[in-house]
Amino acid sequence: MVRRGIVKLVLTSVLLALTTAWGGVQAKEPLAPPATVALNQLPEQGIETYHRIHQGGPFPFEKDGVVFGNRERLLPPEKRGYYREYTVKTPRSRDRGARRIVCGGPTTAPDACYYTADHYASFRKIVP
Repeated sequence: MVRRGIVKLVLTSVLLALTTAWGGVQAKEPLAPPATVALNQLPEQGIETYHRIHQGGPFPFEKDGVVFGNRERLLPPEKRGYYREYTVKTPRSRDRGARRIVCGGPTTAPDACYYTADHYASFRKIVP
């Protein structure tokens, strides 16, 4: 009896995977535009990071400027390499913390920048 249940579970999982791969499951609703935040409402360290981005650096962390993959799919879809991430220092944090600015487009004249205070769980578009 238990074996039959396991086989049924496996077959259901395979069927669901195939249906999804063949497009049988409805696509997600279109991506809603992120909320906005005024530049002057960012924490002091965020404003500093934003200005450093537009000046081309220097940046305090080795990973600043690396490609952001948008795996969470919370930002508008773009080709790989379009988005880059930058650390917003967190006072008293021993590591990079959770705060970031992610910008898309040219490195010193980005098309748009987004702020996250919760390590990519949510974003707000920065309005200068």
